[in-house]
Amino acid sequence: MLAKLTRLFPLWAVLLSVAAYYTPTTFTGIGPYVSPLLTRLYVDAKISVDIMGMLLSILQIVVIPIGLGLIVHHAFTKTVKRVEPLLPALSMVCILAIISAVVAGSQSHIASVGLVVIIAVILHNGIGLLSGYWGGKLFGFDESTCRTLAIEVGMQNSGLAATLGKIYFSPLAALPGALFSVWHNLSGSLLAGYWSGRPIKKK
Repeated sequence: MLAKLTRLFPLWAVLLSVAAYYTPTTFTGIGPYVSPLLTRLYVDAKISVDIMGMLLSILQIVVIPIGLGLIVHHAFTKTVKRVEPLLPALSMVCILAIISAVVAGSQSHIASVGLVVIIAVILHNGIGLLSGYWGGKLFGFDESTCRTLAIEVGMQNSGLAATLGKIYFSPLAALPGALFSVWHNLSGSLLAGYWSGRPIKKK
């Protein structure tokens, strides 16, 4: 049941984005919890934006979940195995909450810049998918590796992008990340479905 729900992530993302756009006050309360949703520590220091601050935030987001994950996995192996099936659904809920908060926070700007941002997001994702696949072909990798490269290059961490944009710049800066989270799940699902119908022949 949970697996079916998580596979419908693009649909939930679109529905929540529409709901957040038309009823932003329903979702703006999520804004302060965007950072905890990404399992990170954030100290609200009222300082100007600088590169070091952004690097430290990235370090916190990346290193802390990995470190905690390793500790929990080794200390509570049996418990981890029991809750592991629930983690994809939990991740989906967190990302959906982030998307809805960002869309609600930037609702006033979407009408004026939304179309341009959507086009930029689609081009960015398309270039990533194509360059990953054909870059692999250029270097002589097999079909399986080329497909993997396409997915890896084309599917960026949109949740992290949206959060950093919201924290260090403005809700508008977080908008591309939120829209990308919706779009790359649609494009990735379509591409995965297309390739699943064309299995790689083993040599």
